Amino acid sequence: MLKIAIVGATGLVGQTFLEVLEEKQIHANYTLFASAKSKGKIIKFMNKEYEVQELTKDIPFDSYDYALFSAGSKIAKEYAPLFAKHGATVIDNSSAFRMDKSIPLVVPEINFEDALDNLGIIANPNCSTIQAVLPLKAIDKKYKLKRVIYSTYQAVSGAGKLGIDDLLQDKVEKFPYHIKSNVIPQIDTFEENGYTKEELKMINETRKILKHPKLAITATCARVPILNSHSESINVETEYPFKIEDIKHYLNSFEGIIVTDDIKNNIYPLNTIANGTDNVYIGRIRRDYSVENGLNFWCVADNIRKGAASNAVQILEKLIQKRT
Repeated sequence: MLKIAIVGATGLVGQTFLEVLEEKQIHANYTLFASAKSKGKIIKFMNKEYEVQELTKDIPFDSYDYALFSAGSKIAKEYAPLFAKHGATVIDNSSAFRMDKSIPLVVPEINFEDALDNLGIIANPNCSTIQAVLPLKAIDKKYKLKRVIYSTYQAVSGAGKLGIDDLLQDKVEKFPYHIKSNVIPQIDTFEENGYTKEELKMINETRKILKHPKLAITATCARVPILNSHSESINVETEYPFKIEDIKHYLNSFEGIIVTDDIKNNIYPLNTIANGTDNVYIGRIRRDYSVENGLNFWCVADNIRKGAASNAVQILEKLIQKRT
């Protein structure tokens, strides 16, 4: 039986790894790892009780076929290469390896074949990027993207448990201001060019996944007082003309996308619809009349599931299918 390590098993995404693995009934010999403070914690998973182990340099790295990581960049840089060196395939949810040219950055519906060409580590994209590139890939495939403008409205769960605490308990620990009362136009730290790291992640990761290294993209990312599921307003220009009804049909036929667009009945993607699902919901699809071949749409997805855990598990599932 396959042996799979879950690194960061007690965190928000780590717990969702377990939830999705159980839903998909991916049976294996699992080992759950976390930091020293979680050592000994008992987690019920797949009708068994697992005792959380501390991740140290003394563990038998050669005992695993796969490792799912959600423990941050520092831990990923230190431990993922050790798992990979000893024969495991690591799927890492941090930003540690995403822009490494030798490491594939994968959204299974778009570029799973890239995952097969790995040196032991596969990177999971940023949550806000994952949901955006599905519709962009569908559009690019038929109409060729010319320019992309992102405006994101990101839930506090994207900042982990501390972000959730800031909203639910009205604290100011994770964010620079009270998120309960504000929309904060800053996610991650600012760079010298005025963009935040989150905005640059979206720009650079989109180019890598879509294999468009020179695609014109800009982004503004904001944190909003919503518990879960990110919303995004996406504006694109295409090289080729399109009809709106064709766009809707083509998006709806793309794997992983559900078009939710009936403005006569006030039907469009909402956070409450996306929560707990692995779909990307698209609506408010309309022409941008300010430019030739311009398009606007609204995009919503569960950032902890499709934006993180489910995307990684989908990669794992497909790798196992190829293996068998």
